Amino acid sequence: HLITMDEALSRVTGAQLSQLLFPQFASGHPAPLLTKAMAASPGAAVGAAVFDPVRAQEWAAQGKDVILVRRETNPDDLGGMIAAVGILTARGGKTSHAAVVARGMGRTAVVGAEELVIDPVARSLTCKGRTVVEGDVVAIDGTTGEVFIGDVPVTPSPVSTYLEDGLEAALAQAGDGEAAELVRAVDRILVHADQVRRLRVHANADNAADAARARRLGAQGVGLCRTEHQFLGERRVLIEHVVLAETDDKKQSALDALLPLQRGDFVELLEAMDGLPTTIRLLDPPLHEFLPDLTSLSVKVALAAERGQVDENDVKLLAAVEHMHEANPMLGLRGVRLGLVVPGLFELQIRAIAEAVADRLAAGGKPHAEIMVPLIGSVQELRLVRDMAIAIMAEVSTSRGVEIDLPVGCMIELPRAALTAGRIADEAQFFSFGTNDLTQTTWGFSRDDVEGAFFAQYTSNGVLSVSPFETIDDLGVGRLVKIAVEEGRATRPSLGLGVCGEHGGDPESIRFFHGAGLDYVSCSPFRVPVARLEAGRAAVEGNTVSDSR
Repeated sequence: HLITMDEALSRVTGAQLSQLLFPQFASGHPAPLLTKAMAASPGAAVGAAVFDPVRAQEWAAQGKDVILVRRETNPDDLGGMIAAVGILTARGGKTSHAAVVARGMGRTAVVGAEELVIDPVARSLTCKGRTVVEGDVVAIDGTTGEVFIGDVPVTPSPVSTYLEDGLEAALAQAGDGEAAELVRAVDRILVHADQVRRLRVHANADNAADAARARRLGAQGVGLCRTEHQFLGERRVLIEHVVLAETDDKKQSALDALLPLQRGDFVELLEAMDGLPTTIRLLDPPLHEFLPDLTSLSVKVALAAERGQVDENDVKLLAAVEHMHEANPMLGLRGVRLGLVVPGLFELQIRAIAEAVADRLAAGGKPHAEIMVPLIGSVQELRLVRDMAIAIMAEVSTSRGVEIDLPVGCMIELPRAALTAGRIADEAQFFSFGTNDLTQTTWGFSRDDVEGAFFAQYTSNGVLSVSPFETIDDLGVGRLVKIAVEEGRATRPSLGLGVCGEHGGDPESIRFFHGAGLDYVSCSPFRVPVARLEAGRAAVEGNTVSDSR
């Protein structure tokens, strides 16, 4: 018998769709296998091995395909990760920095390849007696976790062309035969999923290019724009000035220099998302992330002192970095705490957002910006930031002659926020569940430390059936989400509810969020098609979450 569209939808999984989105290696290739590790971000990538992010950018600028090989990645490697076609690390799990960033950018990645001995100074790696030096071609398969030596032919994905450029372009590329059939089938399934789903799908996008791509892939808004990425690179020195300023005047002039840069970023983002909700999160990480590394700066100052060439600025910087050093930065001075303790920081960001909205209105646009406050633990914190925002929006409204009244909401990423959601909803117009940090703080897991350390053992001895960072732990973290939804909506029935952690793109978790009554999930742009499909499946199947823990 012919199956209905609902039945067809329930038979296709997000995992199957995501395999179709990326290029794959042609089957039966003869390239020798070097090692097999964790498949962190799907696809097939071939390029010259490069062991340094700066070199990766230089080679990529010359038109070379490169694979960035690191022991593990950190935020400083971002430029090299963007430049590379693939990322390979010796350490880390599926939610390590390399894995999360790679999935966010749609880069192929293999992580936790512990058999690799990487020597960044010699720019080489050894594994089972074989050596790969900088410039040697390697191939990585982010779907299987395999790493090959040498060139492997890659087959592009017609489904990816369909999602990026539309049905006609994809059919033209696919020609007749299986590829065209596949594209038509995916189109029918996704169109049906969009018709039946209740959950909206937003994207996590930090800049206009990501937002535009997300929109092409079917995103209905930006659920998380992380503003910290706008403070890296050349602008990092301005943050140093803010931190090191000895007088309020100096601090203010450093902040003033940042204002037009932030405003410009937001204008571009709001233009790319014109007419759609765009949630901008105020600064979340601790300040030391924007300062030089403590150890390398100490060495630099000590060596300079030996040569008798002391740089006063470096000495001051070192004192500041030592002063700010935290034993556990994830639970330290970050998010709203930083915004309330460092005067002018959140004010600068809120003003940049309000002025960007005014600019877009003046240009005839339809900006829908929302201000999101991270790491709220108490309603008083949100009240202070909201009062600040109301005052700044009133100022900008007067000076620009337009009415600016943006919704202010917060992240729910601490158990206390979830448990006092009824009170927080007095001040919040929306909640967005930051399930990455909510999982860390509920379990008491430090994600970067525990995944590689004992998750394999915990999975084999049955403590965990799946990493709670990949699929939401419905009994613990999920219970906190449900409490916050219930109590928040009891206080404010119109409260907007979304999720913007990695779980927003996970099939099993999307089913949970559908059942919990959220309005939208937000995930990296490349996971938007998968989230659309899974939100449709959740609507068709009703809410049947198996208790897998």
